[in-house]
Amino acid sequence: MPILPNTLKTKLQMQTLTVNLNTSYPIHIGQGLLDNEALFAPHVSNKVAVVTNTKVGPLYLDQVCTMLARLGTNCISIILPDGEVYKTSDTLNSIYTKLLENHCERKTPILALGGGVIGDMAGFAAATYLRGVPFIQIPTTLLAQVDSSVGGKTGINHALGKNMIGAFYQPRMVVADTDTLNTLENRELSAGLAEIIKYGLIRDLPFFEWLENNMEALTEKNPDALIYAISRSCYNKAQVVSEDEKEAGIRATLNLGHTFGHAIENGVGYGKWLHGEAVAAGTAIAASLSETLGWLNDKDVERIIGLLKRAHLPIVAPELGISRYFDLMELDKKVENGKIRFILLKKLGKAAICDNVSRELVEKVLKANTR
Repeated sequence: MPILPNTLKTKLQMQTLTVNLNTSYPIHIGQGLLDNEALFAPHVSNKVAVVTNTKVGPLYLDQVCTMLARLGTNCISIILPDGEVYKTSDTLNSIYTKLLENHCERKTPILALGGGVIGDMAGFAAATYLRGVPFIQIPTTLLAQVDSSVGGKTGINHALGKNMIGAFYQPRMVVADTDTLNTLENRELSAGLAEIIKYGLIRDLPFFEWLENNMEALTEKNPDALIYAISRSCYNKAQVVSEDEKEAGIRATLNLGHTFGHAIENGVGYGKWLHGEAVAAGTAIAASLSETLGWLNDKDVERIIGLLKRAHLPIVAPELGISRYFDLMELDKKVENGKIRFILLKKLGKAAICDNVSRELVEKVLKANTR
């Protein structure tokens, strides 16, 4: 487990964690990693395809391609439009077209340079192009660095549901360069903090307490605070994924706030709420539902809401109509035998998977937490 820093004044070195699966892979976290060719040398060939978007490409594509050129690697750039609204089959097909036009082969790695949308689509392309090519994650948003880049979930959205079409496909390596967060908008930073808070709530109470003491350092982009929080988050996710790669059990607890959150994203229109914002509002609803069930007390809920507020995240969900919420939640991937499975909190630091919560109780909590 990443060591809790005694002070945020001491520069943290690069952290490397391992996701232990049949084919294990490293997660490297630190500053200046986009120029560290030694990390990439074992994983690239004479040609690589870098998938990025119109927002991240102008910031970091040249830097990555220059680094790869020093390794004798030809960089094929695939630049997609920016935004969740483009996480579609049409955009995915445009990646295939570029790969085919450039005669990319089975040993040609695909590098995902961007946030969660880029990582999900590039990963799905890697999983399916020529039935599988090497894949490297270079996440440039906080949310992608702590969540979507780790664990092998890839995919695209469908008009009826988020991430409904995809595959489990693990990367060869994840490189999280925290210097890329310097150009991240505050709203995007907060969206990533929602996923970081999640790890403390579902399985790591000491980390939740650390976040309570250091949230301002994170919102101010303190490098050491970020490296530690990212490392601790990735450690927690790596542990869960190593136990349950295909989400047959405990991995579902990583979806705290997501059943409600995905409904919000779909209901208001993809891209209007950031994923982390929707998860934050969904987490507030899940906390309220956990309190209603008698698992959390009002002080627990106040701590959760207080931390979300300090991360500048929404705590009230949009008014979509109760029936609409249920229609959307029934499309959730965690639905089993027609029952919506909610991820709730037995206590701070301990999540539970619940499929027997009455509709009446959920309706009551939704009414109290939407506006």
